[in-house]
Amino acid sequence: MEKTAILSGLAGALGDGLLAANESPGLPVIAIKPEALLPLVRTLREQPYGLGILLDLTCLDDPGSPQRFTIVYHFASFVSPARLRVKIPLEGSQPVVDSLTALWPNAGWLEREVYDLFGVRFRGHPDLRRLLLYEGFEGHPLRKDYPLRKHQPRLPEAVKP
Repeated sequence: MEKTAILSGLAGALGDGLLAANESPGLPVIAIKPEALLPLVRTLREQPYGLGILLDLTCLDDPGSPQRFTIVYHFASFVSPARLRVKIPLEGSQPVVDSLTALWPNAGWLEREVYDLFGVRFRGHPDLRRLLLYEGFEGHPLRKDYPLRKHQPRLPEAVKP
């Protein structure tokens, strides 16, 4: 499906849930409200879009912005070269967005990584806990306001390698 067709079709389907739509080089990009995420991804999996692969999920931290965190999803198609980037701006220092684990099991690992490193919570995630850091680790190290010289508690003896 052509990039322009994807953008125009999604603009009609999302209504006021769509914040912006544009084409970066080779990739359509949309920004949506957090409450539009689940309706959007259900639409993406249907024909004619067929964007049934969740390739990646990450987070951006911009402390100077009113929407401090932005969750970024990348979707692709099984049958065509179609791709889509979805951005969701989140407000506040304790951001929450819906989990995609019910639709894409691989979202579980990606969401846990974002939770661990940025502190974004995913509503409905079946096992939201740290993935890369140990349970006693304080804070979220990829946040821009994380102290560079922060001393962390020592690992318990049972956890040491």
